[in-house]
Amino acid sequence: MNYSQTPLRLAIRIALLPLALSISLGNAQAAEKKEVHDYFYYLGEMNKASTVMVIENNIVPKDLGKKIVSAVEQVIKDGDKPGAERPADYLDYEPLILKLAGPDGSRMHSGRSRQDILSTTRRLMQRERALNLLASMNQSRAAFLDLAQNHIDTIVPAYTNGVQAQPTTYAHYLLGFTSVFDRDTTRLQQAYARLNLSPLGSAALGTSSFPVDRKRLSDLLGFDAPVENSYDATQLAALDTGMELTGVCSSAAQTIGLMVQDMHIQYHQPYPWILIQEGHLTGTSSIMPQKRNPYVLNRLRLQASDIVGGAVTFEFEGHNVSPGMPDYKRDQVEKTLDQTTQAFDLLTDMLGNLIIDKNRALQEVDADYSTTTELADTLQRESDVPFRVGHHFASDLVSYGRQNKIKPADIPFDQVRVIYRKALQAFNLQGGQFPLTEARFRETLTAQNMVSASKGLGGPQRAEVERMLGAEKLRLKADQEWLNQQRQKLAQARIQLDSTFYALGH
Repeated sequence: MNYSQTPLRLAIRIALLPLALSISLGNAQAAEKKEVHDYFYYLGEMNKASTVMVIENNIVPKDLGKKIVSAVEQVIKDGDKPGAERPADYLDYEPLILKLAGPDGSRMHSGRSRQDILSTTRRLMQRERALNLLASMNQSRAAFLDLAQNHIDTIVPAYTNGVQAQPTTYAHYLLGFTSVFDRDTTRLQQAYARLNLSPLGSAALGTSSFPVDRKRLSDLLGFDAPVENSYDATQLAALDTGMELTGVCSSAAQTIGLMVQDMHIQYHQPYPWILIQEGHLTGTSSIMPQKRNPYVLNRLRLQASDIVGGAVTFEFEGHNVSPGMPDYKRDQVEKTLDQTTQAFDLLTDMLGNLIIDKNRALQEVDADYSTTTELADTLQRESDVPFRVGHHFASDLVSYGRQNKIKPADIPFDQVRVIYRKALQAFNLQGGQFPLTEARFRETLTAQNMVSASKGLGGPQRAEVERMLGAEKLRLKADQEWLNQQRQKLAQARIQLDSTFYALGH
């Protein structure tokens, strides 16, 4: 049954459009909704848009247009049946329309080619996946911020060159990662603006003699505008837009990999300060009963490697290939976008299952000498000792403590005075007594003191962390609103396309 035979059914459908729009917009705002459609679906959407355009521009008479509307609708319905074939190639798809509408059904294809159809399909599929990725990135960033909120004062060790460097807070550490993912989000939003342009109506590469309204096709499919140059639209743009999208994915995957590696280092220790809750993200050994393997870290690391590999694969597919070849028009970009979305979903799951042992983290900091930078700073700031002299003294203090297997808090104060005098002599300086009291010296070497003493922009001190946390929340909210707006726009375009298409069949 088709709409041209059932005016009542059409009237009911159009009357319900405002409700359908409301439902669709509500769904568009649900971050967890991540639809992924196939080639067949988007061939159907393009056929709807093309049918509308050729009828509106008198390329196809209205009476014949009704017949084409009916055929396009029926092919979509048949393909949606369980187990039905869903052709991805237009040369396999068109015979289904001709079977219902006869040879005149091919007039819907006026001014089109498989070249612009494929280029448009790529963009439609990548557009959908880019928004899905942004939704997963937003969810992950929210999880980072929730975790940071709970660990503003949790002191943890930070590392450079693979060894403990300075203490920071876990919130400060997490906000560092959200800063990177903020940039990746911005990059993807900017890439989306260049992606969301329509090649449809460009034909093979030079348009056609039919009065094809490319702007109308663009609007019907929810694009922001057409790709202006038709040669670019069908033969060139798929490469650079794909490079941009996979590049963002690769960047994000590299950062995920950094965090995974950092966490894995802790898992090398007998008593890590960070653990993953036992359950679906961990596993046991088939022979060693003590093992609690952090499988999620393995999965994330491998996923990140696959994403980087996928980006490189796409780059090589397009490298040294003449325009018009299919190498860079395949589905590698979609695969990489999907993998990155899955990686962020897994990362979000992991963040919700972390166990942070604050006392153990502080013990690890206190067991080493990562606060001695602040000792040198304090000597300069409070006692006018040149930084390099204070640094030399602090370094000698570390050497003494490590040689004697003494923690910073346990170094005898009389030995501190001896080491300080020797440091002065190394710079041919005379004098003196070590300028700090023992109480001040001990306080200076505590991680809590070093963190709270930080005054620089973006440092780990509570005031700065709280400021950055608030700013990150505002940025996340803005990005969530941006995503909702894009999804709402596409939902409105889909409903408008259906409304116009089915009305033409009446």
